[in-house]
Amino acid sequence: MKQLLIEIDEDMATQLERVAPTRSRRRSEFIRAAIRRALWELEERGTARAYARQPDSAKEAYLDATVWEASPRSRPRPRRRR
Repeated sequence: MKQLLIEIDEDMATQLERVAPTRSRRRSEFIRAAIRRALWELEERGTARAYARQPDSAKEAYLDATVWEASPRSRPRPRRRR
């Protein structure tokens, strides 16, 4: 993993200490989760902007479930003993 050094103000440090104390090792995971969520939200906003610029037409948005669902496989019949 890559290590990052960041600076935060006292108020944010106090709030972080309340939810993820230094001693508990929860702090790093809390910060990683916050970064993951922020990056995901940015990606979602970009997707929403792209759809706003070029929305799907009713024809393009049509969903045919049979296209997405796998067709049932037929099982080979067992051989009869003679």
